[in-house]
Amino acid sequence: MVNQIFLNLPVKDLTKTIHFFKNIGFSFDQTYTDENATCMIIGENIYAMLLAEKYFKTFTSKEICDTKVNTELICALSVESKDKVDEIINNVLLSGGSEPRQAQDHGFMYGRSFQDIDGHLWEVFYMERNLKN
Repeated sequence: MVNQIFLNLPVKDLTKTIHFFKNIGFSFDQTYTDENATCMIIGENIYAMLLAEKYFKTFTSKEICDTKVNTELICALSVESKDKVDEIINNVLLSGGSEPRQAQDHGFMYGRSFQDIDGHLWEVFYMERNLKN
C-alpha cells in the first residue's frame, strides 16, 4: 500500500495561491516551500505540492491544462461534519474561489464543490460511514 499521497498541481501565482488556501484553513510545510513550490498539508500523509507553472513544466513535456476551461481532476476531501463542509466553502467564497454547482445531499453523504483561484476543482464532503481498507 501507499504511505503518502502527493498531488502536484500547477499554479499561476504561488503567493496568491498560498494566501487563498491559508484563508480556507490549510497549513504548509515550510521545509518544502520556496519561490517555486509549497507543500500544502491536507491531512495525515496527504499533501498537495503547489508548483509555479514554470517549475511544474520541468516535470513534464505535456502542455498544462487550462483548468478555467478544462477539468484535469477533481480532488475530493472528506471532513468530519456537514457544518465543516459549509465552513470551508464559505471561506472559499470569501477568498475568491467559486462554487460551480449546488450542494449535493444524498442523506448519508453531503458535499459541495469549489474551484480554486487557478481553476482546479475540489469537493468537500461529509459521509456518515467511512470506507474500510
